[in-house]
Amino acid sequence: MVLDVCPSSIADLSVVRSAVERTGRWAERGRAAFLDHPDAARRQCQFGIVQGGTDEALREQSARQVTEIGFDGYAVGGLSVGEDRSEMLSGLDACMELLPLDQPRYFMGLGDPIGIVESVARGVDMFDCVLPTRLARHGTILTDGGRYNLTRAEFATSTEPLDPAWPESPAARWSKGYLRHLLLTKEPTAARIITLHNVAWLLRFMDRMADAIRSRTFEDFRLGVHDVWGAR
Repeated sequence: MVLDVCPSSIADLSVVRSAVERTGRWAERGRAAFLDHPDAARRQCQFGIVQGGTDEALREQSARQVTEIGFDGYAVGGLSVGEDRSEMLSGLDACMELLPLDQPRYFMGLGDPIGIVESVARGVDMFDCVLPTRLARHGTILTDGGRYNLTRAEFATSTEPLDPAWPESPAARWSKGYLRHLLLTKEPTAARIITLHNVAWLLRFMDRMADAIRSRTFEDFRLGVHDVWGAR
């Protein structure tokens, strides 16, 4: 990844414009240094980063800058940083059509299921996010039926696994009641086990979405995600 400047979601337009301009200058310098490296033949791929906040004109400007430089892939940065989902998607729409279809397109820092499925519908290929691990540290579990917090008293004596509908979970051998006890006693093992579950669940979610694309049932999958996660 090249260097970029990611402004706050509530930054003034002048700050966002400055971030776009500096990100563009860094992209030019970073690409030149990358291609001039003596090990270029064995190099990794390098991605440019689009900034611009939720301002559609600046998003377009930034996308044009990085694509004119030419990279191996393109990242969308500076979204999903506190703005409403509708603002996020408008900002994404403003730049996606300008990013090449035959190269990977990566949304930086997005992990919620609706955000992911809506971004994929717009042509995004890749994601990363701290969401599954951050939620795990606070006892929040991701499941096909939505998410819940394990610290609630109703789970104190539960012998069920974290997600009874998914016996393949790497955390399936431990009960809700036991893991809740570990959470309340601040035993770090609890966060580790729940992290394993949440990360595996999100990877499984991505695999299921890919299967839906291949089988041409993506729209049904998309609607199902909204049905489960829309009110959460």
